[in-house]
Amino acid sequence: MKIHKIEAGTFHVDGGAAFGVVPKKVWQKRYPCDEENHCHINMRLLLVDTGERLILIDTGTGDKQLDYLKYYGFKNVINFDTELSKLGYSCTDITDIIFTHLHFDHCGGTTRFNSDKSGVELVFPNATHWVGKAQWENFLNPNVREGDSYFPENIVPVYEAGKLNLVSENQFICPEVEVRIYNGHTVGQLVSYINLGNKTLVYVGDVIPLAANVPLAWISSYDIFPISAMDEKKILLDEAAEKNHILMFEHDAYTECCTVVAQYKKHKVDKTMTFEEILN
Repeated sequence: MKIHKIEAGTFHVDGGAAFGVVPKKVWQKRYPCDEENHCHINMRLLLVDTGERLILIDTGTGDKQLDYLKYYGFKNVINFDTELSKLGYSCTDITDIIFTHLHFDHCGGTTRFNSDKSGVELVFPNATHWVGKAQWENFLNPNVREGDSYFPENIVPVYEAGKLNLVSENQFICPEVEVRIYNGHTVGQLVSYINLGNKTLVYVGDVIPLAANVPLAWISSYDIFPISAMDEKKILLDEAAEKNHILMFEHDAYTECCTVVAQYKKHKVDKTMTFEEILN
């Protein structure tokens, strides 16, 4: 099996939003910000080649809504045709897309404008697209806070093409990749567990967006259900500490992967590593 990271672009978020009630004097020691309180973050995707399946986890923001989303300062948004060709693949080779959830920075790259910009088309026309059932239902009837994070043109064409599979319980997409449901940041998030033989890589998505968010109370203001976010994060971290899972961060601009330890009922980062280092 082969795995590849794909850096799909960068943007910024407000530091207060990223760390919620944690004071700036505290969180700034762990994650920097600029003079406008903006924290630089990435969109780091994962491509898993099992030999039988070619699975992409999340698709970044794409370029359809960049004018509308200009506050976030998106930069270096990729073209998937170009990026996949560098790895020896094409968009038509992708067999599966796993969405952590359907906020714009996680699924916007799933569709793109067609040649005359009269509509949109699927970027990965042969792929089965997997999303949590509760997340899909939330997308269809969003709460007030999440409404601005969902764009119909990102995902409705997938549904209309009959390419959307809903996940209502933990399941294996294939023998090497399991998806588990976590709530908190939003409902029905999918966290992918990838079996690399002698180790397990966990693509944590927005359950833990940054390494600095590992402590249980360090949740973001973007989390819709804060108590659930902490409870669910504890479940993930307890197992990760016990089994020495490697966590892969989708948004952290400075830490790609890490292991964690649990001591005195608290969780903290143990060893940090680059993506390339986990391949050795």
